[in-house]
Amino acid sequence: MSSPLDLSAIELVAAFRARRLSPSEYFDALLPYVAASEPKLGALYAFEPERVGAEAAASTERWAEGEPNGPLDGVPVTLKELIATEGVPVPLGTAATDLVPATADAPPAARMKEAGAILLAKTTVPDYGMLSSGLSSFHTLARNPWNLACNPGGSSAGAAAAGAAGYGPLHVGTDIGGSVRLPAGWCGLVGFKPSLGRIPIDPYYVGRCAGPMTRTVAESALMMQFLAKPDWRDATSLPPEDIDWMDLEGGSVKGLRIGLMLEAGCGMEVEDEVRTAVEAAARRFEAEGAEIVPVPGVLTRAMLDGLDDFWRARSWDDISALPPEKRAKVLPYIVDWAAGGAHVDGPRAVRGFNQTMKMRQACATLFHGLDYLLTPTNNVSAFPAEWASPINDPAKPFEHICFTVPWNMSEQPAISINCGFTQAGMPIGLQIVGPRFADHAVLRVAHLYEGWRGPITNWPKLA
Repeated sequence: MSSPLDLSAIELVAAFRARRLSPSEYFDALLPYVAASEPKLGALYAFEPERVGAEAAASTERWAEGEPNGPLDGVPVTLKELIATEGVPVPLGTAATDLVPATADAPPAARMKEAGAILLAKTTVPDYGMLSSGLSSFHTLARNPWNLACNPGGSSAGAAAAGAAGYGPLHVGTDIGGSVRLPAGWCGLVGFKPSLGRIPIDPYYVGRCAGPMTRTVAESALMMQFLAKPDWRDATSLPPEDIDWMDLEGGSVKGLRIGLMLEAGCGMEVEDEVRTAVEAAARRFEAEGAEIVPVPGVLTRAMLDGLDDFWRARSWDDISALPPEKRAKVLPYIVDWAAGGAHVDGPRAVRGFNQTMKMRQACATLFHGLDYLLTPTNNVSAFPAEWASPINDPAKPFEHICFTVPWNMSEQPAISINCGFTQAGMPIGLQIVGPRFADHAVLRVAHLYEGWRGPITNWPKLA
């Protein structure tokens, strides 16, 4: 092998088991690379190299004795800052938050630790997780490792940056409108948003999911083995189900009816290079025997504006309660956006929330005649690192999430996978959406496409 940092999580566990590589040897390579890269990338929060090194040494001893403490013993994982870990404050991406240590691990953190993974660090997010950007009033600006002048997207900004830059193979984000899939698309990763409740999460909310962010579909499937285990703290969680997540081989799309959506219904125009790459992916599905059916977008302006009203009112309720000195610390873009919620009265907020049900209805109607759906993940391929969103206008905050947010509200599984690069070398994401609860099936379809596409071999190295 050229470098231990090139190993997938599956290869890493096999190397530990065969004693070709120890966790300490792996982290001896990883930690200096991360330390040298972070001043450029800004992906991490609560990075504690000494703790990580000590945990790697303990893992090395366990593997040497043939007694690992879990299937992922010694494998690094990052967790999005919003996912609580015991003893570490959750700043919510904003300088306005009091830094109080969390009292317990949130469900995704608990599952990763139970599997034996070593927490490399938390990953950065924008203020309140309300931007598709790496811009934050608390954290260092997160950048895209494919081009440091560009944004990684968000709100799982640091997770995507870390995954693309090679800060270990496993990363966990959260997604309420596209916050796993959007940055995964902009950074070339696999980003999986499962059906609502498949991965227990705390706190839970309408449309909010946790999901893996990895370089390969198999690594996302590997994480699902653990993340999908039950946790009583999520009252929206699905009943436990016996799923062989690693059963990815041997599938086919022959005879399937697959929709192709190239216009979301509203929002930003799709760039030509993005459209061309997604159309090429659809042709490959067609060549493999699928029936490709062009379909219209499911989102309407009323739906998007209603969601904007509801989220503004919800956010303004939180921000307006802050003392003036704390409110002044919140990112101005977020304050400007949320302040519009002051003019949203109760009936208008309810009407806005009701648009989430309209989205759900539209998605169900569309899928009545489809097996799967293909769309672009992102309308555009890149935008400046310093911007809060691809439009960078708080009056138009969600014009870029029109392909992703409907599936949060419909509770359907959706995955982003790289389907090419622009002439400037920036990744392009293909979104594959499946029926509600068909999480494993979506992973299998994405794995098929990944095989046709071939591996990405030019991942960026920063140091």
